Amino acid sequence: MAALARGVWFTTRPLLPVVQSWDLEARRWVRALRRSPVKVVFPSGQVVERKRAPAKQPRKAVSEASSQGQQQKRTLQGSPSQTPSTWEESGLRYDKAFSGDRRLSSVMTIVKSRPFREKEGKILLEGRRLIADALKAGAVPKVFFFSRLEYIKELPVDKLKGVSLIKVKFEDIKDWSDLVTPQGIMGIFAKPDHVKMTYPKTQLHHSLPLLLICDNLRDPGNLGTILRSAAGAGCSKVLLTKGCVDAWEPKVLRAGMGAHFQVPIVNNLEWETVPNYLPPDTRVYVADNCGLYAQAQMSHKASDRGSACDRRFLKFYKYEEEEEDLETGAKKGWLPEVEVQSYDSDWTEAPAAVVIGGETHGVSLESLQLAQSTGGKRLLIPVVPGVDSLNSAMAASILLFEGKRQLRLRAEHLNRDRSYH
Repeated sequence: MAALARGVWFTTRPLLPVVQSWDLEARRWVRALRRSPVKVVFPSGQVVERKRAPAKQPRKAVSEASSQGQQQKRTLQGSPSQTPSTWEESGLRYDKAFSGDRRLSSVMTIVKSRPFREKEGKILLEGRRLIADALKAGAVPKVFFFSRLEYIKELPVDKLKGVSLIKVKFEDIKDWSDLVTPQGIMGIFAKPDHVKMTYPKTQLHHSLPLLLICDNLRDPGNLGTILRSAAGAGCSKVLLTKGCVDAWEPKVLRAGMGAHFQVPIVNNLEWETVPNYLPPDTRVYVADNCGLYAQAQMSHKASDRGSACDRRFLKFYKYEEEEEDLETGAKKGWLPEVEVQSYDSDWTEAPAAVVIGGETHGVSLESLQLAQSTGGKRLLIPVVPGVDSLNSAMAASILLFEGKRQLRLRAEHLNRDRSYH
């Protein structure tokens, strides 16, 4: 039995190397078939050289390369001009203000002064929404102060080239902010020029032949609210005469809620130059709650309120007596004779300009003279007896939206007449 076992062991022993050698040879042939030969020698003796295939990259590197290629392809397709679209691609840099840095305080002290704004032509804007509206309208930024980098990254990259970017502490911005809840970003801009601004297309599409003239408006909150109403009503332009508060004062900007970049604003005008900014055939209408009583023109029979209204003009323009015509010897009133009508009567048959006066001084004598020369009238908003007058911003809103209503009705009538024909 033992001999038989030994015989079997000897007979099976040589078979193992044969199987192993065959397996190795098969693997070598498979690897050989996978290789890319350097030279191929044909039986005819012709030799063909082949270039080596590039070495294989790891799977991770291949996936990263393919993703980078796809991203680059999408970037090129999305931006034909190949302009940087992110903060990192544009290579923008910012400075960091350290403790004791006076750049913010010095700039804030100067830019909040109206003489500096008028001399240097720079304004201060605060808040992400207001700054974004300004950039969209084409305002030119000079310096940005911000507390978090994310606030700058939210702004268009192409608008930040050449702008000084300074990162400061939020406490520093809070000290100089006029907002109840500071938003952590302030910008110094070049004073916008209404001729060079790009106003929203929707605003231009709904623009009406209706202008607003602000006369001696000195309250920042009222002016900002009036500008907001003018933009909402679709005014084509807002003119501010000398004596009005600066339209670019921070409090006016805050009350305007972006209206400064929706409607053209012409600031600090002399009354002699106002007609130059009016379209041809414009009629000027004056909002004057003293209109019915001022017609008495210093008559002793006038009511107490009428006398008070006339004394208002005497106080500010110092007319002590009526002028006398040298040729006829007859006395003539110094107050322009401007007809009075209700605010809801039709007064938009021609391009119209509405004058809104300040609550303290009311409308000026120049505004009445301009209304008289253009064939305009006084617009009276009746109030309950005993009520002195309406707020200037409220009166402006009532008149502007009444003008818009009249223009809409006139357009509907014209369209109806055309459809009949």
